[in-house]
Amino acid sequence: MHLLKIDKENYIGQADPFILESRGRFYIYTTGDDGIYAYSADDLFGEWKFEGMVFTYPDVEDFWAPSVIELDGTYYMYCSFEFYGDTPDKGGHRQTMHVSKSSSPLGPFTDAKQLLHPFSIDSHVVKNESGLFIFYSTNTFEGERPGTYIVADRLLDPYTAEGKPQTMIVPTLDEDVYMYDRYKKGVNWHTIEGAFYFREGDWHYLMYSGNCYQQPTYYIGYARAKTDETDLTKIKFEKYPDENTYAPVMAKNEFEEGTGHHSMIKYKGQWYAVYHARDIKDDGLSGDRRNARICKINVDDGVLTALRYEDRV
Repeated sequence: MHLLKIDKENYIGQADPFILESRGRFYIYTTGDDGIYAYSADDLFGEWKFEGMVFTYPDVEDFWAPSVIELDGTYYMYCSFEFYGDTPDKGGHRQTMHVSKSSSPLGPFTDAKQLLHPFSIDSHVVKNESGLFIFYSTNTFEGERPGTYIVADRLLDPYTAEGKPQTMIVPTLDEDVYMYDRYKKGVNWHTIEGAFYFREGDWHYLMYSGNCYQQPTYYIGYARAKTDETDLTKIKFEKYPDENTYAPVMAKNEFEEGTGHHSMIKYKGQWYAVYHARDIKDDGLSGDRRNARICKINVDDGVLTALRYEDRV
């Protein structure tokens, strides 16, 4: 079900929605071509107000996937953009993770500093009893399935990564292929991105998006681990149901497609996914037409199930 209002007259898209609850209010951050935009509401299912742009960076027009965390009264935003102050990766990618801060969840987020080297996108920063951790995606050009995959690293402080990223989830399926013969004949490029971590009981879940929102097999999947380990870089996640089976939590259905890059929130005891998708039927929008949706996610002893409806939650 659609969550945020859509202004067809001035449509800017609602890709990569990241939801934050802070001090009794809810916030969603989305990707725009010229910066990061925000919405706010007093209730998850109340009226969402468009708050406008909350972060941008000079001379940049390509922003990727914000996430926000509140630490000791300060809000830190992690997002990537085309950055020419560092050497691109082997494929020429310049998307680089930066972190900025604000005293308000509605920004403006300022003092942006580079956190990681290219290629680094799609952060989720998590604080637990063992410290501060960041999940993000990077690239490899080696191996049987080259492409984008998810790692985790410890943050020594909000602006400093330890620099010892550990591999969490890698492509294992043909459904993860983003582009065939991308850099040379016979070498297909895979994509695993959009990490979101959460814990319920003894189970740790690391959700992700596979492939690209323009492809028919684009999906949300997850890996899991049942452990009392709290150092998130040490957890060995296993894909559900296994690494050889395409079994999406979310994928294209009869009313929406391009379902992916999501975040999770627990509200009144129920988990919900806030994700982007586009209507299969003509909706009168331009561009890539991705906008924010919400659905229930049932969490049951290591198994996640999405309950999706076109006109209700």
